[in-house]
Amino acid sequence: MLQCVCVLLLAASALAHLDEAFLDAQWEQWRTTHRKEYNGLDEEGIRRAVWEKNMRMIEAHNQEAALGMHSYEMAMNHLGDMTSEEVSEKMTGLLVPLNHKRSFTMALDDDVNRLPKYIDYRKKGMVTSVKNQGSCGSCWAFSSAGALEGQLAKKTGQLVDLSPQNLVDCVTENDGCGGGYMTKAFQYVADNGGIDSEEAYPYIGEDQPCRYNATGMAAQCKGYKEIPEGNEHALAVALFKAGPVSVGIDATLSSFQFYSKGVYYDPSCNKEDINHAVLAVGYGVTGKGKKYWIVKNSWGESWGKGGYILMARNRGNLCGIANLASYPIM
Repeated sequence: MLQCVCVLLLAASALAHLDEAFLDAQWEQWRTTHRKEYNGLDEEGIRRAVWEKNMRMIEAHNQEAALGMHSYEMAMNHLGDMTSEEVSEKMTGLLVPLNHKRSFTMALDDDVNRLPKYIDYRKKGMVTSVKNQGSCGSCWAFSSAGALEGQLAKKTGQLVDLSPQNLVDCVTENDGCGGGYMTKAFQYVADNGGIDSEEAYPYIGEDQPCRYNATGMAAQCKGYKEIPEGNEHALAVALFKAGPVSVGIDATLSSFQFYSKGVYYDPSCNKEDINHAVLAVGYGVTGKGKKYWIVKNSWGESWGKGGYILMARNRGNLCGIANLASYPIM
């Protein structure tokens, strides 16, 4: 009871200092930093109200985190004037095909027990810089391109930015900015004979006519492998044996929207309704024994921890991270 009282008092004191003058200054600074422009005072008022609600939520969460009630912290970012529903609608885009039957053909020993404690492919030169998909539902294209980039670097030693826009425009079985699925992108690259580089086919963030040109081709693949659904150990084995892996997660929660640092664990995260494609680039464990996945997002470097999130590992398949995992074969 005493602890609950302390939490409430701290939360109240934290929110109390968010007076109008402070919020006005923070709002103007945030608008300037993220170059936000609105169509008139009505829209600005609506966006300011959303931003302020998010600010208060973040402040309350971090006060609880300081008391050890959460394993991660949150921070205001460029998504601050958006509701979680808007983020889900505009900045996700994973569409699982109807009646999709996963072929659990992972050519790996799923019974590998002696895995290394840490894997981070960023340190092995197999992960390109963080990108920003913008308001196009192209997460699937960035996830797919990232997995292909990892395999290309593993095979050739060359780290090359591949073109998500090539996938958005040309994978006819997907719906471009309307959403898509990673294995369909891998199959397109296999059938098409390759994918262009980002330099040859730059990202626009809108649906365009397909402009693939073999002269700009930077990578090829033969197909893909899928990982047994919901099997976190199999996902760890795939990361160890193959490299970065495309995964799908639930990204609808405000806690994910404003994640800043620490190991993300929100029991409200849905592992059945998966809507966002990201890239698993490693795993590890904190000094306090909390196991995590290293996940690369496509919401820019100002989101999360430089564009990354550490997601709880071996905690009931958090956010469904092991449900739709796959990687290309080169």
